[in-house]
Amino acid sequence: MRILLLNLGVESTPEITQALSGQGYELTTGRRLTVDKILTLSPEVLITEATPSDLSCCGVISQIKASPEPRTPRIVMIVHGGALERARGLDLGADDVISFPFEPLEFAARIRTQFRERQPELDLEAKLKDALQKERLAETAVQALSGGTNVKRRFWLIVAMLVLAALATIISNRHSRKDTLQLKAEVVRLNGGVLEQGELLRRAEQARASLTASDASGTRESLRVQTAEIRKKIAADGASDSESLKKQLQEAQNRLNRLENEGRVAETIVQRYGPSVCLLHVVVEFRDKDSGQLILISSDAAGKPLVDDKGMVSLETDGSGPPLQVDAFGTGFLVAHDGRLLTNHHVAEPWWGDEELKQLLDRGATAFAASYTAYFPGTSQGIAAKLDRISPEADLATLRLQTSAPPHTVLLEIDDRSEASVSGDPVVLIGYPTGIEGILARAGSDVTNKVAENAQEVTQVVAQLAAQHLIRPTTTQGHIGDVLKDKIVYDAATTSGGSGGPLFNRDGKVIGVNFAILNGFGGSNLAVPVRYADKLVK
Repeated sequence: MRILLLNLGVESTPEITQALSGQGYELTTGRRLTVDKILTLSPEVLITEATPSDLSCCGVISQIKASPEPRTPRIVMIVHGGALERARGLDLGADDVISFPFEPLEFAARIRTQFRERQPELDLEAKLKDALQKERLAETAVQALSGGTNVKRRFWLIVAMLVLAALATIISNRHSRKDTLQLKAEVVRLNGGVLEQGELLRRAEQARASLTASDASGTRESLRVQTAEIRKKIAADGASDSESLKKQLQEAQNRLNRLENEGRVAETIVQRYGPSVCLLHVVVEFRDKDSGQLILISSDAAGKPLVDDKGMVSLETDGSGPPLQVDAFGTGFLVAHDGRLLTNHHVAEPWWGDEELKQLLDRGATAFAASYTAYFPGTSQGIAAKLDRISPEADLATLRLQTSAPPHTVLLEIDDRSEASVSGDPVVLIGYPTGIEGILARAGSDVTNKVAENAQEVTQVVAQLAAQHLIRPTTTQGHIGDVLKDKIVYDAATTSGGSGGPLFNRDGKVIGVNFAILNGFGGSNLAVPVRYADKLVK
C-alpha cells in the first residue's frame, strides 16, 4: 500500500512517519512534484501539508481530482489551524483534513479509513480493466495472425498475452478429440510467458519512478534538520523555554542515533550475506490430468497458433507446439554446504495455495515445476536446482543446487531461539521484490531498452541481466510489530518476488522467512519463524 508524503514540513514529517511506522505502508517522499509525476508514482493515498495562507495555492489537489486518469489517490491534507482551515481544505477537494499537531493513533486510523474507502473503487476498476483487456487482446490476436512480415515474431507475444490474460483455452482429451475441457485461470500476477517489448519497458519505468522518488533516508534527514532548527531556537531564545527545547533536542537526537545505528547494522548484513541471497526463477508447466500428457499450445504447419473466431488459443496434448508455461519468481538463500536453499513452499510450487491457478487445476490440469534456476549476485549465469524437501508444518521448502554454490557465497546463520525475535527490535529483509521489473528499474533506461530489444522470453531477459552482473537483491529495514507462535509480524517493505527472503535481527542472524502481507492489519508483512525450517536444514 503506497503513500506519497508531499511537501511536508520539518515538524510534521517525523511525526507522520512515526505514526505510520509498523503499519506496513510503502512510504515515498517528494517535494514540488507535478501532477503528472504524482500520478506516475501511483500512490494510493497522498498526504500533503499547507498552512492557512497556502490553501489558495493548492491547485494540485483540484488538478488531481479533475484528472482523466482512472486511478487517482485519496488525498489527506495536514493544516495548521482549526475548523475554518479544515473546512477550506475539504472545499478544495481533499478527502480528509487533519489539524497539526495530531494524535498519532487517530492519524493512523484515518489513513486506514482512506484505504478501506478506496477498495470498492479498485475492485470495480479491476473488473472493468479485465473486460477491456480481454476485448483488446482478442482483437490484437486476430490482427497479428492475419498476416504481415512481423507475424512470426509477434506470434509468441500474442500467445502469452492471451494465456496470461485468462482467456478460455481448450485441451484435447486423451479418449476423444471431441470431448474438450475448458480451462480458465487468473495468472496475471505471475510473471510469465513472453514479454512484449512495450510492456517490459512500461513495467520497468514504473518501478524506476518509484525507486527514484523513494527516500529511504528521509526520516534521518528530517531529524537532522529538526535538531539543527531546535539548536537555532535554543541559541536565539536564550533561557526562555530552554528546558523544553533541550528535551525536544535530546529526543530527536536519540531517534537519529538509533536510526543511524540500525543503518550501519543493515550495511554489515548486506555486505556479508547479500551475495548468498539468490533470485529464483521457476518455470511451471501443465499436464492433462486424465492422460498425463504435456499440455501444448496448438499450432499449424507454419508454427502459428490455432485460435477461434474469438481469439481463444487452443491447447492439445499431441502436437508440435510449445508447452503452456507460467514463469514465477521468488527469493532463496544458502543454508547448507551441500547447496541447499531455503525458500517458501509457494515459491517452490507456485500453484500451492494459489486460488487463481486452482481454477485452472480444477478443470483437468496438473501443474509441475519444469525447471528451477538460481541466480546469485555477481555470477554471469544461473545454476540449475531441484526440489529437495517441503515442510508439512509451514510455508517453507528447500531446493538443492545441482552444482557448487559460487565461491563468494557464505551460509546464512540461523537463530531459532524464541528470544532472538523481540517485538520492537529492528529487522533487515533481503530479497527480490517485483522480480525482474525491479532489477531493470535499478539498472537504468539504457539497459532496459537494450534488453527489451534483444530478448522476448522471460528466460532470455534474466539470462541477459545475469550476464551483465545486474542481478542484486534489495534491502529494506523495519521493526518487529509482534511475535506470534507461527509468524513474525514486521514492517520492512516488500512485495511479490520477495517471498522466501531472509529476515535478519540486529545480530545479523536469520530469524524468519518472508512469506506474506497481512492486508487486514495495515499491510504489515509476515515471516515464518525460522525454527519451522529446522527439520529441512539440519
